[in-house]
Amino acid sequence: MAKPADTRTAGRKPATKSTRSAAETEKIRAALAARRDELRAEYDQTLSEITELQRDRLTDSAGDDQADTGTKTFEREQEISLANSILERITQVERALERLDEGGYGWCERCGNPIPVERLAAFPSATLCVTCKQLAERR
Repeated sequence: MAKPADTRTAGRKPATKSTRSAAETEKIRAALAARRDELRAEYDQTLSEITELQRDRLTDSAGDDQADTGTKTFEREQEISLANSILERITQVERALERLDEGGYGWCERCGNPIPVERLAAFPSATLCVTCKQLAERR
């Protein structure tokens, strides 16, 4: 009995991964490392601002009513959410650097097709091609 064909790859030739030159790889690595360093600096700055604001809130909370307390809690949660977002972007860039070392950078993790250069230029840590990303967002 024959196995049913995978509908995602049926009728498609598998993409062959071309090798990029050492100069291209180093240029990509340098850009990703620079972005990671920028994000780490932004993250460190955000954490120090959160710490300073938290210190100010603790010393300036006398006489707060429930609305003031609620506002301060909401602002703190927003700041922490921002810091977590920056941390997630750092993780994405680090994953892109790992994929570059492994030879998988620029190739979709889901379908194996090349990710368009334009997408990588706009979002260097992309792991999915446009089609697979659109499918993932619809779910």
